[in-house]
Amino acid sequence: MKKILIISDTHMPKKGTLIPEAIIAILKSGVDVILHAGDWTKEFVYEELLKYAPVHGVKGNVDTDIWSKELPEKVILQLEEVKIAIVHGHLGKGRSTPERAFRACEKDEVDLIVFGHSHIPFHEKKGNKVLFNPGSPTDKRRQKQFSFGVAIIDRSAVTLKHHYFS
Repeated sequence: MKKILIISDTHMPKKGTLIPEAIIAILKSGVDVILHAGDWTKEFVYEELLKYAPVHGVKGNVDTDIWSKELPEKVILQLEEVKIAIVHGHLGKGRSTPERAFRACEKDEVDLIVFGHSHIPFHEKKGNKVLFNPGSPTDKRRQKQFSFGVAIIDRSAVTLKHHYFS
């Protein structure tokens, strides 16, 4: 069994923003893996997360620092029996972010597509793939609350949950 923190669009630093306490609490409770779907903005976010667990992530549309140029646009990994794709969601054709994320991974044999970009929490099954956007823990835009996701993978079963905080 694996516990996974899923975040995106941290946009750090923004007006002196630090990693929110709600995220730190989940990290301190123990996670096996961290997935970040882009728009980190600064390398220190990666370095801080890496103190808690292995980190897999992609670059977003505002990741312009030298370090982020090395980040891939798509990552595919397997955790237990679940294949996961991570994309930011800003590239490709489609009217919506979920549609662009799906199209970016449509031909990949994956079970779960993690994406960001819109800052809008999203969880929906499309065909045999599950799309999941954790929202943003630091830049909620028009959302009522900040958010992130936690996944529990037990062999081939995935349980996904959004966590909201003010």
